[in-house]
Amino acid sequence: MAGHGAPELTLRAEGLQVAVIAAQWHTEVMDGLLDGALRGVAEAGADATVVRVPGAFELPVACARLAEKFDVLVALGVVIRGGTPHFDYVCAAATDGITEVAVRTGTPIGFGVLTCDTEQQALDRAGLPGSAEDKGLEAVQAAIATHLALEKVASVEPVETSNT
Repeated sequence: MAGHGAPELTLRAEGLQVAVIAAQWHTEVMDGLLDGALRGVAEAGADATVVRVPGAFELPVACARLAEKFDVLVALGVVIRGGTPHFDYVCAAATDGITEVAVRTGTPIGFGVLTCDTEQQALDRAGLPGSAEDKGLEAVQAAIATHLALEKVASVEPVETSNT
């Protein structure tokens, strides 16, 4: 199971502004991911804004537009392998684009894009009743934890060192 060894995070982030950007393909899976993400935001005491885009390919441009307006972003999507290379292109575009936005802007982005071989694999990760994992919740927790860690480091005064 992919969730084996994951950290247990209890986060307090009152007033943190979180944008949850969610694709619309695969409604049942997306509903589970979105529910998990919103539960994670509420448990942390943060505020959520949901933005829906058509699919995973559109997640990076939405993240790019929202990165300067929110403290944390969470990108949720589902791509299920089919019989053509389309899966590879969409997965690469979503992953590379979201990573580029996070690095360029310094805004933590929780990566909740499921890239699965089968619909059952996606359902098992969607946080639905009977699912083994809750990747929507995990994506929110990762993004908020990263934000809190970066905020903590930002308040530390640098220590001067000597090379002599």
